[in-house]
Amino acid sequence: MTDAPVADTDVVVLGGGLAGVACALRLGDEGVRVSLVDRNDYHQFQPLLYQVATSQLPAEDVARPHRSIFRAHPTVELRSGEATRVDPPTRSVLLAGGDVVRGTHLVIAAGGRAEFFGVPGAAEHAYPLYSVEDAERLRLHLQDLLAPDGAGQRPEDALDVVVVGGGPTGVEVAGALAELADALVQLGELPRRGRIVLVDRGATLLGAFSEKSHAYALHRLTKQGAEVRLGTGVAAVHPDRVELDDGSVLPTRTVVWGGGESAAGVVAGVDLPSGRGGRVDVGPDLAVVGHPQVYAVGDVANIPAAVDPGVLPQLGSVAQQSGRWAAENILRDRAGQPTRPFHYKDKGIMAMIGRNAAVAEVGRHRHQVDGPVAFAAWLGVHAMLLSGSHSRTDAFLSWAWDYFDRDHAAVVESSTTPRRIAWGDDEADLPTIAVGRTPAAPAGSA
Repeated sequence: MTDAPVADTDVVVLGGGLAGVACALRLGDEGVRVSLVDRNDYHQFQPLLYQVATSQLPAEDVARPHRSIFRAHPTVELRSGEATRVDPPTRSVLLAGGDVVRGTHLVIAAGGRAEFFGVPGAAEHAYPLYSVEDAERLRLHLQDLLAPDGAGQRPEDALDVVVVGGGPTGVEVAGALAELADALVQLGELPRRGRIVLVDRGATLLGAFSEKSHAYALHRLTKQGAEVRLGTGVAAVHPDRVELDDGSVLPTRTVVWGGGESAAGVVAGVDLPSGRGGRVDVGPDLAVVGHPQVYAVGDVANIPAAVDPGVLPQLGSVAQQSGRWAAENILRDRAGQPTRPFHYKDKGIMAMIGRNAAVAEVGRHRHQVDGPVAFAAWLGVHAMLLSGSHSRTDAFLSWAWDYFDRDHAAVVESSTTPRRIAWGDDEADLPTIAVGRTPAAPAGSA
């Protein structure tokens, strides 16, 4: 990297998601010079991606421009560009244009990407749901399928969808699609409701949750009209069908992939210790072993749990807290003080299944709640996550209560415009979202 133009700073933060933004904000609060590098000019709020994909929210409402977030932090420099290489020994990041950004400390917060586990055709034909571009691409695809023909008729199979993965992403999108299918039938826009099939190799939905939550999720999805096929994996994905490993075939032109996540591609092949999902293994203080001035946080890292053996899950709260903790340790290091082990404050796990239908397990003993009470818990946790990068949580709360309190089903964008979350920002502060209409090759968030 020595032959390329080099921009020196105090801290390079690679990735502008929850972890990277939390880290840069904390360092910016102390006047530390930070270069935040991301291929996008916005921070995406992942818990609402499924609503973008099902036309319940416009993409701009879950993509908060970085320039708005850091408007009051003049020492944070925003670098929009694709990171093509990371060099831990020099704490440098090479950008696609040839520039190099180098710091005394490096924070790798590059996020994750869809993991297709080598399933033939999955990368080419399935629609992952890990980014704003993914969500918008799926929405446009569904909109194309729902477009009426010359006689004003929509195809019967337009909403025949296979959802792969029984975790929160799969459950949330399956529930939203089931509601969408019902709404279109009630409006007379489809001759029959779509066939929504959720497939998972596991024995239960929401595997990390309790048995009570497993049962609730299964009950709610089937009540909404979705089919759930457990203990079955995907053997191959084609443009017009999915082959399952039990030999059965599901006709569909839409496969939503929520079957797994691995680390962003930018860390692949880098000389760093890595483990499950290709994620970077870090020590208790979030620093990479052998590189005390290099940190890895959020979905790109295997962060050790403080109490139980193993690593923490890829959750928004883990990402945000680890990003801020890394910043605190960098501040300690700059002050000549020892770093401290990361202590995660567990806010629980939760998933949305539909309007007023959610499951949440909170507290040390994982107290389980469901229905409207769980929705309130979901709303509270995600409002706190949002407040880490946005001051207008009241707008989000107002929108969310209005949305989930309505009695009627979701209505697609072809019938009405989704209600905007009125952030109240300058109209010029709009994210740059470039989307094609076909599944994209896997890419990291940075």
